[in-house]
Amino acid sequence: MVSTSVAVITGAGSGIGRATAVALGRAGFDIALLGRDADRLQETAHVLDRHHVRSLMIPLDVTHAQAVSHAAATVEEKLGSIAVWVNGAGASAFGQVADLPVADIQRATYVTYMGSIHGTLAALEVMRRRGVGTIINLDLALHLRDLPLQAVENGARAGLRAFCESLRVELRHDADNIRVVMVNLPAINTTRYGWTRNLTGKMMQPYGAVYAPEVAAEAICRAVFSRSDSISIGLGALVPDFLSRFLPYSWRSYRAIYGYKDQMGHDWIETETETSLPDALYSPVKGCLTANGAYDEKARRLESPLSFFVSSALQKRLTAFLVMLFLWWLCRRFFLAQKTQKRS
Repeated sequence: MVSTSVAVITGAGSGIGRATAVALGRAGFDIALLGRDADRLQETAHVLDRHHVRSLMIPLDVTHAQAVSHAAATVEEKLGSIAVWVNGAGASAFGQVADLPVADIQRATYVTYMGSIHGTLAALEVMRRRGVGTIINLDLALHLRDLPLQAVENGARAGLRAFCESLRVELRHDADNIRVVMVNLPAINTTRYGWTRNLTGKMMQPYGAVYAPEVAAEAICRAVFSRSDSISIGLGALVPDFLSRFLPYSWRSYRAIYGYKDQMGHDWIETETETSLPDALYSPVKGCLTANGAYDEKARRLESPLSFFVSSALQKRLTAFLVMLFLWWLCRRFFLAQKTQKRS
């Protein structure tokens, strides 16, 4: 259990950040809301107020390291000791690498990667005074990694993943009881599919099973109270992990076909209204938005039997079981072939 009850959430104005603020508020935390759009933060604060949760709004851009560090000091002064820090802010651009402007790649990487680094460093600065705390960073589920048209986010998340792995070793060396947990998220029904910069020429849609933001928020809550290095949603990661390890060429060929087809809609974006849709890469999209996107009908909700959570330890055991099952199948085929050959 955490010793204090203050949680900081970046990207708290909408999507996963807003859903996480509500979930952690219900779990007993006071919430510090960080994000670029003050109006959206105000909307999230109103939602928390209806649940009698104390909150503090700090509008900022996570790419500004000094602003994030100053926000941590402000939270400690006005709300209390920070026990949990969730880096929920991120940005991306859809498109083939050859079509992506360098400036867009830099901006998206800086928001997702450096924004999370700035949050992690700010959290460490205050948590190390007490030697305890939990830092949550977001990662992609295994079946979303190496996905075509999403090289920008894949690169940023891979860098963040490696950063956190090294950081865990350093914290163990220094005997700090500060946990760094990755939450591996599948497709989540947020507004990102409508306001992510899109250079594909077609409307983008979620890849694989889609989950409601409340499911992602629940995974983050479980990460706060568990002892695992990572938390995943569902078993969708097991087969891709197995195939990418043991049948990499076949898996890559499959992705080259269905990775495109399953992400893009059928119709081309042709009208002037569609091609000039705003995106949130450089500035917030105007308007107060909810946590949910446009896929409510197909999104799996928290009460769904398919919305369950897998710790890193359990995932390793299940993957090992699949490997043993595959080896058993190979051996069985070999011995059956030998028997058939002897009979003939």
